[in-house]
Amino acid sequence: MTGPHPTDAILAINAGSSSLKFALAAAGTLAPLCRGGISGLGGAVKLETSGPLALAGADPPAPGCDHAGAVAWLLGALRRVPGLVVRAAGHRVVHGGRDFSAPLRVDDEVLARLEQLVPLAPAHQPLNLAGIRAVAEAWPGLPQIACFDTAFHRTQPRLAQLFPIPRALGDEGLLRYGFHGLSYEHVASVLPEVAGPRADGRVIVAHLGHGASLCALRNRRSVASTMGLTALDGLMMGTRSGSVDPGLVLHLIRERGLSPDAVADLLNARSGLLGVSGISDDVRVLQDSDDPRAAEALDLFVYRAVREAGSLVAALGGLDALVFTAGIGEHAPRIRAAIAAGLAVFGVALDPARNDRGDTCISRVGSRVAVYVVPANEELPIARAVVRCLAEAVSRG
Repeated sequence: MTGPHPTDAILAINAGSSSLKFALAAAGTLAPLCRGGISGLGGAVKLETSGPLALAGADPPAPGCDHAGAVAWLLGALRRVPGLVVRAAGHRVVHGGRDFSAPLRVDDEVLARLEQLVPLAPAHQPLNLAGIRAVAEAWPGLPQIACFDTAFHRTQPRLAQLFPIPRALGDEGLLRYGFHGLSYEHVASVLPEVAGPRADGRVIVAHLGHGASLCALRNRRSVASTMGLTALDGLMMGTRSGSVDPGLVLHLIRERGLSPDAVADLLNARSGLLGVSGISDDVRVLQDSDDPRAAEALDLFVYRAVREAGSLVAALGGLDALVFTAGIGEHAPRIRAAIAAGLAVFGVALDPARNDRGDTCISRVGSRVAVYVVPANEELPIARAVVRCLAEAVSRG
């Protein structure tokens, strides 16, 4: 009796600060086989999967498991799928620095160079690299491709990348890199079918999740973004402050006696929605609260998004379309409506019913600026990059 016909697949792994997203795609066609996520790592772990290989029969990860445990669970679950053959793995890597501007195969030298960028993305880079090491240990020799959140933004003009600091520091790589690039790459790839002729116009994409940023696109290429050298810059986020006066950092160190590590913890883990509200970093919790601090935190989140969006409209020289994506962008119509109201001066006008339903197009008929909701999918660009890199390797012999 013969066994099941083998299914060749590409594995995409996306390690976030408190979650692990993953996807399997058919190696030849990139048809989706499985997509899922493990959230609540370190606490009440929750598993969600969908697709033909939904891993529904697998026992869930152990409560309280960390990222390493989640990756180990995933690899073990995949091993038990009859006929499944994983041909390569792709990984989201948050920071590629100045040297890595395109996906590439990981070897020991690449891994060592990516390790040097950990100080610029301390909450994410170690998790990304741990996933690579876990796969290498479980499947030695399996091709692994690193896909960088910063790479999408390397098309920005030089002025958009420079900080007004001594030139030598910029020459050493202290530049504005931008992040959430895989999310923006996905949005750019589907814009023609979503927005038609507007796709190649002046577009702002709002990636609003626990981490949040905006990106200005022209011809579906990044020309400016709100994040900079690190993912701490720009918008107010779940627990991250976003942009603050550099003098505030100096004040906390010099006058309040905080160590650099304590300041980093304050700005990365105790600020944003959580810090301002004193209640939660979850928009859903804050919207359900009648505490005025919750309302003020949400108002500040919207204000910062509107203010930063205005700067990107200036960089673009106008606005043709606005796109919401990621957790808040996709599922918080009140936040979308408030941001749109703040951008009404530029011609943004929502249709309330479309917005409440979360339609793909949520702008009012006749709105000068078209507004869309596009589901985030950072795993598909990873899978595409893996296939492309493997094909290039074959063509090189």
